[in-house]
Amino acid sequence: MAKESERKELEKKITRYETHLNEVLRKDLEKCLELRDKIYTEQAEFLALRNSITTIKEAGLKENETLHTKVDLGCNFYCQAEVESPQRIMVAVGMGFFLEMTLDEALQYVSRKEKELTEKAEELTTQSINIKANIKLVICGLKELQSISTEPSRQQFRDVFS
Repeated sequence: MAKESERKELEKKITRYETHLNEVLRKDLEKCLELRDKIYTEQAEFLALRNSITTIKEAGLKENETLHTKVDLGCNFYCQAEVESPQRIMVAVGMGFFLEMTLDEALQYVSRKEKELTEKAEELTTQSINIKANIKLVICGLKELQSISTEPSRQQFRDVFS
């Protein structure tokens, strides 16, 4: 009778650990990795902006000279465009707001934003590592509770020298 109640208590504990593993830790890991992927996407956009600004600066256009380019309208559908004054550009700063900046100001903004995004990505990477460690810890605890060996089974050899 006592063994059966101990077994039921052990099964409840195993179920609680499995529930915590599947409903909390794995979902937290998924959210953390999704946020990090969004940051990586944003970093790629800022890298493209930096490259565009650098290309405009290297073109060496004079004060009133127009810039001929192609603009992506979406789904890789491009149209030709003419920029009358490429010395100032509009930069999306968030929440649907755009700010007109000179090329040098935009490069400074991009540098600060890239640094900020890199720090956030590193923080999320650290969080994901901690969550993965917790997942491994819970899995090892489950294996121990279920009496499953954590090491690969090794064949017992007979001592031939005795």
